[in-house]
Amino acid sequence: MRRLLALTAAMAVLSVGVACSAERSGSEPGPSGSPPAAAGATPGAAGGSLGPAGGNGPEVCAAAQQASGAAVRTYVAELGRMIGAVGANDSATAEAARKRAEAALAGWRTALRQQSARATDPQLKTLLADLASEVGTLGTDVDAIDEEELDELQQRLDQLCAR
Repeated sequence: MRRLLALTAAMAVLSVGVACSAERSGSEPGPSGSPPAAAGATPGAAGGSLGPAGGNGPEVCAAAQQASGAAVRTYVAELGRMIGAVGANDSATAEAARKRAEAALAGWRTALRQQSARATDPQLKTLLADLASEVGTLGTDVDAIDEEELDELQQRLDQLCAR
């Protein structure tokens, strides 16, 4: 039960950023229809206020947010399958779901690194590299996910990628 609660918390943190990104990019609004999480957020570790990214920021942001959205959906779905399979003592299904969740993380990390390399805005370049590093620390141990760190990084990305 504790793992299910941790998964729910992680899903909320990860999906808020994806929903907010979709709202700003003109895609469908998130399920809550609420304003972006970064609207009243304090700046992250970069210090000072963050404005929209310059240079090729809009293109890089769009690509990073699209990759994040797809990866988060897959990661969360596979973690849910894994937890359900563990609860049902189905080790083969649990292992397959774990591998798919880890593959989603690896793809997400790679996409963030690629966009970081493309970014001409120094703050965006650094933030995407930081996000890639944080995603690299994620795994399939739901209890080990640092929701606060992910939320802070996502809020910074929301500020830099604001339209």
